[in-house]
Amino acid sequence: MTAPAVLTAAAHPLRWRLLGELARGDLAVHEMTALVGQPQNLVSYHLRKLRDAGLVTARRSSADGRDTYYALDLGRCAELFAGAGASLHPGLRLQPPHAPRHVSGRVLFLCTGNSARSQMAEGLLRHGTGGTVEAHSAGSRPKPVHPQAVATMAARGIDLAGARSKHLDEFAGRRFDRVITLCDRVKEVCPEFPGHPRPVHWSIPEPVEPAEFARVADELAGRIAFLLYTFVSEGAS
Repeated sequence: MTAPAVLTAAAHPLRWRLLGELARGDLAVHEMTALVGQPQNLVSYHLRKLRDAGLVTARRSSADGRDTYYALDLGRCAELFAGAGASLHPGLRLQPPHAPRHVSGRVLFLCTGNSARSQMAEGLLRHGTGGTVEAHSAGSRPKPVHPQAVATMAARGIDLAGARSKHLDEFAGRRFDRVITLCDRVKEVCPEFPGHPRPVHWSIPEPVEPAEFARVADELAGRIAFLLYTFVSEGAS
């Protein structure tokens, strides 16, 4: 019996370390080399192996086209590891835990305009937790909330009609459990917040066409679902 490709890809110590760092958020190669203390050519080689296994995806930075952000596809990762267990024995198929309940915390989503991605993320998190997680959003250069963002969220039962754009300075000095940057430009100017939470980056392109807004909403919903499990694990520790 041949071992599933996902196990071969993840078994290497450096690749497992890279997966662990990417589980926190999207990273550029130079950030990963600093985190793992290994040369760039070696990190790039192992990232290519992880991409070939379907665990990691890559997107060109919208702030600096010469840079690339890598992301761990957590949903795909869950499918592959579940399948790996089942290939050994049907009783070993991994089952996802029940959706977290009664989680609490404070999250700030940031993008440049605070007109679409961060507003959608704020609405999705607040709606998904019934408000038990305090969600906020802001931008480095606020502009009016995009009508298509309002329409996209309305189709999901989330009302953004009264949402307003806010400058990130409005939240200076406030404490958050997570500060999540959603665009590559705002990542470069993200200020430090009290408590020094390490910013998490989700490299999500700015939507333009209606179908792109729907895709962004789907990606945000998936990432937020996994984000909630991190609050549960911290509360249990």
